Amino acid sequence: MVFKRILLVGMFLMLAGFFADGVKAADMKIGVMNVQKIIIQCEAGKEGKARFEVKMKELQGKFKQEEETLTALQKEIEKKSSAWSEETKAAKARDFQKLKREFQTKTDDARYELKQLQDKELEPILKALEGVVEKFGKSNGYTAIFDSKNGVIYFDQAIDVTDKIVTELNKSMPK
Repeated sequence: MVFKRILLVGMFLMLAGFFADGVKAADMKIGVMNVQKIIIQCEAGKEGKARFEVKMKELQGKFKQEEETLTALQKEIEKKSSAWSEETKAAKARDFQKLKREFQTKTDDARYELKQLQDKELEPILKALEGVVEKFGKSNGYTAIFDSKNGVIYFDQAIDVTDKIVTELNKSMPK
């Protein structure tokens, strides 16, 4: 999450600058948000999650038959190998290993495809979120807004602006 890192580093640098200029902590207004919660709760995040789950189920269904074939072959080898000749055992073992490698390659490709889809779904949300947080922070007089899951050890729930950010993000995202 590049956005998180940029936001965190920027906020720390900004705070360091304020402290260097002699600004007192009492003059600062700090907010905390939960980026993960925002993504899960915003409308665009819910829609993206639904599309992701549809694709995941589609891919799982695609692999179910192959997985069952592998399991059946493995059970056959376990049950019948003592009755087979060495050539038959070796041939079945080669077949099993070949099918297993092919299955592994396909599942790796599917994981990559799901990762790409996740990134595609998250990118516009994170881009919009960056602008929303900046606008929200400026318009509400915040000195800094941090992600509660990225380095904040303790905070008073009174400074949590997550729900307000979700509302603003929903307003800013195209429907």
